[in-house]
Order: sequence, then structure tokens, then C-alpha cells
Amino acid sequence: MIEAERRLLANALLDFSNQRFVLLSESCIPLFNFSTVYSYIMNSTQNFIEAYDQLGPVGRGRYKPLMGPDVTLQHWRKGAQWFEMGRELAVEVVSDRKYFPIFQKHCNGQCYADEHYLPTFVSMKFGEKNSNRTLTWVDWSKGGPHPGKFIRQHVTPEFLEKLRSGSKCEYNGESTNVCFLFARKFTTNALDRLLRFAPKLMHFNN
Repeated sequence: MIEAERRLLANALLDFSNQRFVLLSESCIPLFNFSTVYSYIMNSTQNFIEAYDQLGPVGRGRYKPLMGPDVTLQHWRKGAQWFEMGRELAVEVVSDRKYFPIFQKHCNGQCYADEHYLPTFVSMKFGEKNSNRTLTWVDWSKGGPHPGKFIRQHVTPEFLEKLRSGSKCEYNGESTNVCFLFARKFTTNALDRLLRFAPKLMHFNN
């Protein structure tokens, strides 16, 4: 998974006009129109890689002592796979020849590199420029190894507005309620209602 993400970044870096890079899945939707998303990302002074220290078997429990001494348990972080980063950090990720091989060799079995490599690497080396949060909203309230899915009946203007402005976070040192630009997991049968509500609610025609 990380090898694929690094190849995506490497290819995107070949275009020198690309300054910011976002990883999304096929089940992600935008919560704002293009100009709003573009402005939010391009004007940000930080990267958006979720990173946190989680105790227990699905956090610190996944750490492999053989990763030391370069990656220690104190360095170990977890976060969402879905990232947004600037060009400077993207170059560092694709050129990493020290930490990626350690994860490649030792992060296997119940260790999922897509949840740990970037959060750990960025926190260790570039933490001062990281927001420690993701721009992609996901519902983990139901528990289990996979987030909740949303079908046609779930899509209402009230629900979408909650995703757009129902949180609190920090952006460029200021408090804001615009914390997520994307959301997942939306099934294909939710598309018709999303298209119906998008022009008015998300100002997609602007």
C-alpha cells in the first residue's frame, strides 16, 4: 500500500505545477466546491497527516521491537491513510531510504503500514509542520475494523451540513469549524441524492 502511495506521489511530483497532494478513495466525496477546497489547501501553512499515540493492541501493540533503534515505541504513531501534503514533504516521502525499508521489512501481519508509516515518519522528522489531523471525515462510531458506510437514505442536507461545519479544529493558528473537505464511505447508490443536494448546499455551481 505504501509503495503504491509513494509511486503516486512520485508521478505527481513530475509535474512541477503540482504543489499540494491529496490521497482519496473511490468512496470519498467533496464537501465543498472546488474553489473552496483549493483555497483551503493552497493557503494552509501545514500538512494534514493524522498522527496520534494510541495505547492498546491496535496502536502501540502493533509496534515491532526489531524496528529499533531508528524507530522506537516512543516514535510510534497511528493515523488515517487519507493525507494531504505539500510538495516539500512529498519529496521527502518518496526519497526516504531510511525509514521506509524498516517498515517494509518489519511492519507486517497485524501491523498495517498504511496506518503507521506516514504518521510515524512525519511526526519524527517534520512534526512542526503537521496539523496531526486528516481532512477526510470518517465514521468510526460503530466500532470494528472498518468505518461506517453511507447509502442513499443517509444523505440529507442536515447530515451533509453537519459534516461541513459540525466540528472544531485549528487552521493556520485560528479556530475554525471547517475541518473536513472530504468524507467517506459513500456507496454508489448515494450518488443521485448527493448530486441533487450539491448545487445548493455545496455551491457546486459557483
